[in-house]
Amino acid sequence: MRMLLTNRDGPPNATSTTRCSHETLLGTITADLRRKARWCYESEAPAALLKTLATDGTSSMLLYRLMQWSRRWGVYPLEMLFNRLNSVFCHCVIGRGADFGPGFVLVHANGVVINGEVRGGANIVIEHQVTIGAERRRSPQLGSDVFIGAGAKIIGSVTVGNGARIGANAVVVSDVPAHCTVVGIPARVVRCRDPVQRSPLKPGSDRTGECT
Repeated sequence: MRMLLTNRDGPPNATSTTRCSHETLLGTITADLRRKARWCYESEAPAALLKTLATDGTSSMLLYRLMQWSRRWGVYPLEMLFNRLNSVFCHCVIGRGADFGPGFVLVHANGVVINGEVRGGANIVIEHQVTIGAERRRSPQLGSDVFIGAGAKIIGSVTVGNGARIGANAVVVSDVPAHCTVVGIPARVVRCRDPVQRSPLKPGSDRTGECT
């Protein structure tokens, strides 16, 4: 999978694309599982990957990737099937057009709702009860290395920069600068980090949730 970005610290451009085929599906799923293993267990060892397969949210991640693959290959009955399985059995609603790069992690999938027009970069981590939705048919655009805390809402034509962190229960209705943390209702910037000194999604750094 390849992400085309126009700005190193910005979100995906409206014309950004991710490429997913039968040759890259396994690689994309592997990247997702390795990212979640690092997040949950700070390891990519085989034992950590096996534990990751059994954690909450992983089944939703797999169903999303299968749905995404089905859509790219025009297998629409399978696309709809995987979408419904995710909704009914995992209580996770991800619109059929939603597009995320490799390293997509659902720490907990329960209550997650993502609009089908949402676009995101690589290494996005989402906790439970998160809503990423449209307003007037315009949806958020997320950069890479973004963390979204439990219960957060990102609504409308919002741009979230690379390395941003959305605090738990925050309501984001305006753009979030790259490498900054926002909290509150409406969300406001409380700090920004030097991306060279510290990655916001480095395993163990300010992690707010645990994998079960």
